[in-house]
Amino acid sequence: MSTVHESTHPLIAHKLSRLRDKKTEPKKFRELVREIAGLLAYESTADLLTTPREFETPLAKMTGAELKEKIGLIPILRAGLGMVEGFWELMPSAEVWHIGLYRDEHTLRPVEYYNKLPLEPTVSVCLILDPMLATGGSATATADVLKRWGVKKIKYVGLIGAPEGIKAMQTAHPDIDIYLAAVDDHLNERAYIVPGLGDAGDRQFGTG
Repeated sequence: MSTVHESTHPLIAHKLSRLRDKKTEPKKFRELVREIAGLLAYESTADLLTTPREFETPLAKMTGAELKEKIGLIPILRAGLGMVEGFWELMPSAEVWHIGLYRDEHTLRPVEYYNKLPLEPTVSVCLILDPMLATGGSATATADVLKRWGVKKIKYVGLIGAPEGIKAMQTAHPDIDIYLAAVDDHLNERAYIVPGLGDAGDRQFGTG
């Protein structure tokens, strides 16, 4: 079974509280999403492989480290877009590939409407970026796409998860670890996370 990493970092807890506040305006909301994503990027990439690299400091020769694995960021449109900049600030060479999914309001199942992945994988590690792990439908569908693409190492990184979405993701993809800023209580009858923060896409883009 995959591991759920719920952050205990006080900076993340502080910023997440401001993010949840219904009074937070879209501009500040976007800034907080980017900042929390950057902190989660640090936590979720601790096991990336490195290779030795020799170079000279101003004082001596030494052997340091260089990332060995090529990283792909997979933001689920549209809400996942806000997390990309936070990751890019730490790993500017990461490739970004978009997968578009929306939730059918009647069936609550994900519907794929956009996918521009190349025929063959160009990265060795993929990080699925999506703020809310609610029902888990979009996350599991995205992981399905990436596995069919041929990627072997995948992680999910989000802001808030519900127990229902976590269970769905672990059942469908027990090999994919989950990184979250917080795990909330439950989903309501409309499949929104409670207490949550509302619709992450609407709050980022000032819609809804």
